[in-house]
Amino acid sequence: MPSPGADMHGSGDALLSGELELLGRITTASNATFLASIHGTRVVYKPIAGERPLWDFPDGDLAGREVAAHLVSEAFGWNVVPRTWLRDGPAGEGMVQLWQECAPDEDPVDLVAADAVPDTGWRHVLDGSDENDEEVSLIHEDSAALRRMAVFDIVVNNADRKGAHVLPVEGGHRYGCDHGLTFHTEHKLRTVLWGWMGEPLTPDELAGVARVQDALAGDLGEALSSLLTAQEIAALGERCDRLRSAAVFPEPQGPMPAVPWPLF
Repeated sequence: MPSPGADMHGSGDALLSGELELLGRITTASNATFLASIHGTRVVYKPIAGERPLWDFPDGDLAGREVAAHLVSEAFGWNVVPRTWLRDGPAGEGMVQLWQECAPDEDPVDLVAADAVPDTGWRHVLDGSDENDEEVSLIHEDSAALRRMAVFDIVVNNADRKGAHVLPVEGGHRYGCDHGLTFHTEHKLRTVLWGWMGEPLTPDELAGVARVQDALAGDLGEALSSLLTAQEIAALGERCDRLRSAAVFPEPQGPMPAVPWPLF
């Protein structure tokens, strides 16, 4: 498995140790989040010192969970999470992730008028009312890329898959970002990607879950041991086992909200 800091273009050492220059703050994020550059490579930098404490995620830090999510993404082999690693920066140690330029005019997750839901190519999630009391529907693409992201979210127990956390890039690939609220031992799945509830997983999707489960017994489990608790790693393996046994996309469960708020 590649190391968290290894870059696909062979500049891993530079990304790990090169000067991290802040370009600006991303003000839409709830925690301190910066656009930065390392020798001309744009990255997102989230210092641990800028994290807000969360009562239901008391163990470790959110930056470590983001790195753990990338490692699980690598084990899946689907490239769901951009390359992510821990390193020092102007505000101390934090998560660094390769910046992704989003394709213009592409919205894999969208709100549309309730009477304008497309017949094909999209999945309906829920209905509601907007600020003008107009009926609207939450929809998302019916694509292999988003199906894989939904499977990934189930496995890592993602509590915050907002629409804005799906990054559309040229060529149809979709990246997921903001994975700090993951790997809880209790069920926390909150996502906008509910469009396949109850439908069977494909052989490819089940094979991806199996790869993660197998990797937990080796390099992945070892790498996660410095980022997550032993209980969280065990719960990750149990989620893989349950998903492979059920072999279908789950439905919402328990009293907690099934979608994050705000949706985007």
